Amino acid sequence: MKKFNIRKVLDGLTAVSSSSSASQTGAGKENDAVPESLQSEHFQLCKTVRHGFPHQPCSMAFDPVQKILAVGTLTGALRLFGRAGVECYCQHESGASVIQLQFLINEGALVSALADDSIHLWNLRQKIPAILHSLKFNRERITYCHLPFQSKWLYIGTERGNIHIVNVESFTLSGYVIMWNKAIELSTKTHPGPVVHISDNPMDEGKLLIGFECGVVVLWDLKSKKADCRYNYDEAIHSVAWHHEGKQFLCSHSDGTLTTWNIRTPAKPTQIITPHGKQPKDGKKPEPCKPILKVEYKTTRAGDPFMVLSGGLSYDTVGRRACLTVMHGKSTAVLEMDFPIVDFLTLCETPYPNDFQEPYAVVVLLERDLVVIDLGQIGYPIFESPYPLSIHESPVTCCEYFADCPAELIPALYSVGSRQKRQGYSKKDWPISGGNWGQGTESYPEIIITGHADGSIKFWDASALMLQVLYKLKTAKVFERARGKEEKANADIVDEDPFAIQTLCWCPESRMLCVAGVSAHVIVYRFSKQEVATANVQLLEVRMQCELSDVDSPDATGEQTPTQASSLPSSPQDGEPPATASTQPSAGGNGSNSSADGHRDNIPCLQVRSSPLKQSPGYQVELVVQLVWVSGEPPQQITSLAINSSYGLVVFGNSNGLAVVDYLQKTLLLNLGTSELYSPSEPNQRQPCSPRKARQPSGALCDSNDGPNAAEERCKSPNSGSNSPFNSDDESKAKFIKKGTKRCCVCVMRTSVCLCMRVYVFPRILSCLVRRHVTCLSPCELFPVKYKSRRFSKTVANDFGTVSVTPRMSRKISSSNDQKPNPAWRSMSSRKRFYRTLSGTPTSSRKSVKLVFPTANSDHNMNSKDVLFSRSRSSSMTSVDRESREAVCALCFCETFPKKSSEGAPSPCVLVGTTQGSVMLVALSLPHGDDHRLMQPVGISSCGTVARLKGGILTMALLDAAGAVLPASYEPWYDPNASDEEQEKEKSRWRRPASPPSSQEGHDSQFAVLCSEKQAKVLAMPSQTRVYKHSITESSFVLRADVVQMGGGNCIACLCANGHIMTLSLPSLRPLLDVNYLPLTDMRIARTFCFSNLGQALYLTSPTEVQRITYSQETCDNLQEMLSELFTPVETPEAPNKGFFKGLFGGGAQSLDREDLFGETASGKASRSLAQHIPGPGNMEGMKGAASGVVGDLARARVALDERGQKLGELEERTAAMMASADSFSKHAHDMMLKYKDKKWYQL
Repeated sequence: MKKFNIRKVLDGLTAVSSSSSASQTGAGKENDAVPESLQSEHFQLCKTVRHGFPHQPCSMAFDPVQKILAVGTLTGALRLFGRAGVECYCQHESGASVIQLQFLINEGALVSALADDSIHLWNLRQKIPAILHSLKFNRERITYCHLPFQSKWLYIGTERGNIHIVNVESFTLSGYVIMWNKAIELSTKTHPGPVVHISDNPMDEGKLLIGFECGVVVLWDLKSKKADCRYNYDEAIHSVAWHHEGKQFLCSHSDGTLTTWNIRTPAKPTQIITPHGKQPKDGKKPEPCKPILKVEYKTTRAGDPFMVLSGGLSYDTVGRRACLTVMHGKSTAVLEMDFPIVDFLTLCETPYPNDFQEPYAVVVLLERDLVVIDLGQIGYPIFESPYPLSIHESPVTCCEYFADCPAELIPALYSVGSRQKRQGYSKKDWPISGGNWGQGTESYPEIIITGHADGSIKFWDASALMLQVLYKLKTAKVFERARGKEEKANADIVDEDPFAIQTLCWCPESRMLCVAGVSAHVIVYRFSKQEVATANVQLLEVRMQCELSDVDSPDATGEQTPTQASSLPSSPQDGEPPATASTQPSAGGNGSNSSADGHRDNIPCLQVRSSPLKQSPGYQVELVVQLVWVSGEPPQQITSLAINSSYGLVVFGNSNGLAVVDYLQKTLLLNLGTSELYSPSEPNQRQPCSPRKARQPSGALCDSNDGPNAAEERCKSPNSGSNSPFNSDDESKAKFIKKGTKRCCVCVMRTSVCLCMRVYVFPRILSCLVRRHVTCLSPCELFPVKYKSRRFSKTVANDFGTVSVTPRMSRKISSSNDQKPNPAWRSMSSRKRFYRTLSGTPTSSRKSVKLVFPTANSDHNMNSKDVLFSRSRSSSMTSVDRESREAVCALCFCETFPKKSSEGAPSPCVLVGTTQGSVMLVALSLPHGDDHRLMQPVGISSCGTVARLKGGILTMALLDAAGAVLPASYEPWYDPNASDEEQEKEKSRWRRPASPPSSQEGHDSQFAVLCSEKQAKVLAMPSQTRVYKHSITESSFVLRADVVQMGGGNCIACLCANGHIMTLSLPSLRPLLDVNYLPLTDMRIARTFCFSNLGQALYLTSPTEVQRITYSQETCDNLQEMLSELFTPVETPEAPNKGFFKGLFGGGAQSLDREDLFGETASGKASRSLAQHIPGPGNMEGMKGAASGVVGDLARARVALDERGQKLGELEERTAAMMASADSFSKHAHDMMLKYKDKKWYQL
């Protein structure tokens, strides 16, 4: 009996009540009228295609007629490849390793043998292959399989040395068995070992060659059921290859030797060679080498045969990479591979083993690559692969998916990417050319962008269920590479891959690209079709430090004056020292800049390249922003990023706060702590309840012996008045402490951030996995970039008052002041930042401009304590921990109303989401006109909190009154390096999309969609009233959420940590889809999962493969038409002619009627306990039952029409044959009548 769970009932009631609570709001009646076109029947979840290199490959097979390649993996997966764009993925349910694959050549079928001693027959004549039959062996282990060409009998060798025979049509065992004790000599006292090879004589199908591991080879006569010859050698056998005439065969052994045997002289081999062994001069046996794992012997009509082998190198070649050896005549070519060799196959012109093979290529399967070598050209060049097998060239750290992109974008990326292709490939066409492309009706541009651990970014064309690399960008070229170990250990955050991509933001319309790396750097790129030589890289250094205060309410006397965080002044504050210029270059990674106590200070993690940079057509560097070390603490990694080409701004955030950069003017506009984004009077600003318990001091703490004056100067706020305790002396401070005010905490936080995901996600996932006892994750799978183990510190300072950030600025300019402005970089004479306006000089032609914008340096304190932070969300976590970990995790540029009043038109804004569920609004004031934009500063003001949600914010978007998504404004793309005339034409097209119409008096005209880890809300703007609310999950949390467009409507697509994929309608937040798709067993899925428009999504299912899925019913219905076909009708080549003399004297190939030998009549029935037959779901009955929907009905109707037409054609042919036979009979009867008409009876 099923257990009753009251918790599920309560969760259901909670979900219903939360989703229906919107109707109780004031604006509910008005918003109920918003039409929504998306319904539940528009959604269905299914996998589409899988791209990339097969993960952990272990076996391979090739159909020489269909030109199809199959690869099996250790996880039981099958990947089938044809021509470019023809790929297929299927999976064995058991997940056992695929030990061998055998094609039924030109039959559209494949036999797979697994490590769990089962064999399966796959039907490849359908677009999604399915298993027709399975056979599970119970008492013996399968070690080798062999299926002769045009035969239906499969030979299976076992670990015990026996050979069983299976009928592949019915998948039943034959009673004919070759026992090991009958195959070897009776005088042999030891077991020969497992069967490692089975093959029939190319010229005599009745002779079977059996190779045992111990070194014994037996030529078995199938008709007489006895051994004709036995060939013994001292070394173990790894593989055997026949000469096409069937008179000789070749064996490879474990000592690196090759032995050639004549079938008529079994006493000793006719030849013994060691391809890579040193030949002694005294005639002794060569030194042993590594085993030759596989050898193939292929003959040609016009020249010497080819001998291809893997392994066999000398033992003294320590550290040498894996090699493939090609021996052709007297020449021997050793081809080094980048990875270990798993298997290889020689591709030949004919499928018949008794003819000259005429090899033309070798397919080499490596552990992490697939290489095809051209044997027909000098030097053996490789073919250029048309498959997307280079996804894992460097580990993937983040993915982004863009559907329905501008049509001209893919040709533009392809044109610049085609210049990056390597030279030296074979000029011949790709030899694996089977299959046909799909005939799908849906076709729209799709682009996938992958960020990698080496700092590279790849753009992929993902249209029409295909994947092809378009363009590759190397971000590491911007930085200097460390030459020694000392340079590497100075200022980097990570041990390995300091250039790894953490997150990226791309605008397809303007082609602007913004990239954030793990070394706390941001790079802005522009797209150009022309090559340019950049004399200097524009650099901005930002000093981000967060001050977190711990204060009580002010006393009744009102001595304490709160800081007005909502008002951001734009002029320099009184009494502050002016910014000073310095001609010293930044130390970069040299570590020369340090504070007075010896800690690193104002040092970036990477050193920007100082030499001129030649930038090829494509994406070219516009600006580099680097966060610097602050008093011995490394900069916090960037957790959120956004760019807007219409505004010319880049905004990014981390656990310290928010920064806004003007990449047109190359200035920093805002550097603000997260807590300062709150309005001081709003209830959403959380104040800590108690300080953290003191712990033992740590040696990593900052020194606090700089004197009281320095500490006092550092702690001053620009807005603090004379009555503020900041300006009092030590006695006033002591009195202030006695009043009960708690001490302020100045925290420089360091949080472990996994690549390309938000800071708050991964610890939650880890805790979830621990609770579920998931033990299959390894450290390399969780974090592809290794982080240094640093202790995190929190310093307690003698600062009092509300939260504030003191923006002290210094500027480092490496050039003199007499340089002229550079119009190419749009330099400006007045550079504005929050709190002050700074005028600067342009850069020189050789050096980098480095503008340093630090915040208050409050790292020295009275009682320094070391506090280790943990990311636990348990109820026991103190409020200090919660406050200190509020990071900016989501950003969104938009045009909305900065105030709750509906006066005026929407203006440019930035929505800021934090890990504590707060959504805040920052208003932007942009100068009007292009000329003013480049010269006048941008104004920024904080508008306080818009809403609070449970869990960290994941995504934000705006809808208009009709429920349509309001995209962020953008600037159409133009080539910045074009000529003046072309640039003038492009400038005439510059525009900013018109702002949405202003709202009517007293009415809301926009919806703000907010989604967090736990819930989703829809607010009416500008009133900021909640109109809809939905609790997404209670027992789990959301990993990824996106607002997507699909089928003329909009929805929120979510992926939860428990594996559920859900969609919610907009704006009513009705649940439309909830499918338990994939449980979270791998951190890689959470790190790379992303949704896109039109019902598409993808994730990295393995380190080398990308899985694409769809949640659109329309796409699922058309999937059969969109998928490619593996099997195409091809005529089998004609068998080789025997020739006159061979036919006369019986020298040709001798056939064998295997049905008479292996059939039930001749050999009897096999033991039922030996193997169990399992019907597969892919047989005809299963296919008919599983086919459904419009595509299935059309397919059945098409098949029925074809069958009807075929039957009608056969009937017509039979009718014509009967008529011809009747005419012939009538003619013969008439002739007989005329012949005997005038004869008498005695004349007959």
